[in-house]
Parts: sequence; structure tokens; C-alpha cells
Amino acid sequence: MRGVLLTEHGGPEVLGCTGIPDPEPKAGQVLVELRTAGINRRDALIRGGIGPGYRPHLPVILGSDGAGIRRDTGEEVIILPSLRWGDDDACPGPDFAVLGGGPDGGTYAELIAVDEACLFPKPRHLAWAEAGALSLSGLTAYRALFTVGRLRRGQTLVILGAGSGVSLIALQLAVKARARVAVTSSSEDKLRLAEEMGAAVGVDYTVPDWELRLRDEIGEADLVLDSVGSTLQESVLLLRRGGAVLSMGGTGDSGIVSDFDIRTLYLQHKRILGTAMGSPRDFAGFLEMVSDGDIDPVIDSVYPLDEVAEAHSQLDSNLRFGKIVLSTE
Repeated sequence: MRGVLLTEHGGPEVLGCTGIPDPEPKAGQVLVELRTAGINRRDALIRGGIGPGYRPHLPVILGSDGAGIRRDTGEEVIILPSLRWGDDDACPGPDFAVLGGGPDGGTYAELIAVDEACLFPKPRHLAWAEAGALSLSGLTAYRALFTVGRLRRGQTLVILGAGSGVSLIALQLAVKARARVAVTSSSEDKLRLAEEMGAAVGVDYTVPDWELRLRDEIGEADLVLDSVGSTLQESVLLLRRGGAVLSMGGTGDSGIVSDFDIRTLYLQHKRILGTAMGSPRDFAGFLEMVSDGDIDPVIDSVYPLDEVAEAHSQLDSNLRFGKIVLSTE
């Protein structure tokens, strides 16, 4: 089969499509003929070997998102990237892994052998590109907002960043739940597009004291979805008493918080809740919200599998709005 086998860490130039052996399913696994695979920031971190947890034993096939056809039944399926989560919905068990981070082969390929328990019916209304871009960002956003954050109708949510796959699907989910949503971005075009998708307010985070401006615009927030990490102080300041920061990433300055006034947290009973990925029950809940056709992943661009290096260059440019997808067709 054709696939993208990472053999060394580096920039997009280290990626290429080549012929590799077909996977052989183990007990409990099914072969899926992949049609599309979404690209995530996680893939770029593994490609570059950046940070703890992103230097798997090489070689490895990248890719956590994927959709395709079961070879045994012909069913159109979408793949849950959370492997072996376990029975405790509070957190994953010791055997947990994310698809595409080794040793399990990922979705940048024509075929994948994956646990049958990780296969869910593809929502009928989604095209292949949308289905292939759905899993990781949708699962992460759903768990953060509803399982961990307990977002309710009428609450105010701030989403830091308005261009990534997670932030955009979170925006759609929150709007569907009748929450009031504010977003940040350094791009006026992205702010405008987010407002067209239902955001009530958009603020440029490159402006000094952007968090104060945002608070003037919307008042205090019930929840802040923060995938930046180094913005923790600003996120906490945006909260009402008893509100919570949903911490789900560290894209800014490696996520290091160098200066934080702890009094802004405990004196007002604010909370910081860590969350990442999600359980099969979270995924089922997410797909239920998607099934009526109101929510579609925003697709920035689709590249052939052979142009994987160009697709990763687009990811690294931060010019995207939505998900970048690889197609095997």
C-alpha cells in the first residue's frame, strides 16, 4: 500500500509517500480502506520530535484522524483515535494511547488495521473530507466543553484562537448548545469568519490588554477554552467567580507559564481543569450532536497523499482556517 512512514524528525521535507507493507490485523482488529485522513498539530509535533510524548520509536505512520470503508462489511466508518481508554470516564487508563503515535500505525496510508471497538458509523451527511477531519478535534472539543466543563445553555464561553480545527468545532458545538461564545485571533478575517459561524464577539489578541477589552465586551466568562497554555493568567482573569479554564494544550511558548498570580485563582474559587482527547462514550455523545447535520468540520484544504509535505507546510504556516486533509483517492 501507499503510506507516509516517518523515519526521521524534522520539517515537512522529511515526509513522503512510499510503498510499505499492508498491515495485518491482530485479534479484534479490522482492516479499513482509508479515504481521507485529517492533519492535526499533534502530527507536526511528532514529525519534529518536539516536547515530551512526541518522540515515538521510529519508523511510525503518522495520523490520528481517518475515515474509510471496512474491508469485511463494506460499511463506511469513522475512526476513534483514543485507543484503550478504559472504563473510567474521569481519565484514561495506563494502557491508553493515541492513534498514530506509535507503535500503532496511523491514518496517513491507504489501509489501517484498527480495533473494531474504535470504529463508528460515518455520519451520513458528511463528505469524506469532512469525516476524515472530524475525530480528534471533535472528540477533544466535546469532552472539554460538556464532559469536563459542563457547558449549559446561556453560559458565556471564550475560545482562545479562532482558526484551528478544535476551536472551530468547539465554536459550532457551543453555538448549538445555545451558549454565548467569544473568540480571539490575530487575523481580522478569521474573526469575521468566526462571527459568521455564530461567535458573538471577536477580539484581536495582539492588542495590548486584549483580555480586558474582551471582558469589557462580554462581561465575565463561565468557561475559557485555552489551548495556548502561556495565556493562563489572562484566561483566569476573564472568569467569573467559580468559573473554569479548560486547559487542553500548550501551543504558546511551549505552554510554559512563567508568571502567575495564584491569588487570582483561589480567592475567587476559580478552577483550572485539564482535559485531552476523550473516551468512547465522549465520542458517541459527540457523534450524536453531529448526526442531525447542523455541525460540519471546517475544511481549509485537501491534498493528495503524495503531497503530504506540502500539506504540512500549510499547517506550519498558520494561515489555515479549519482542517487540512489528506486524500488517498
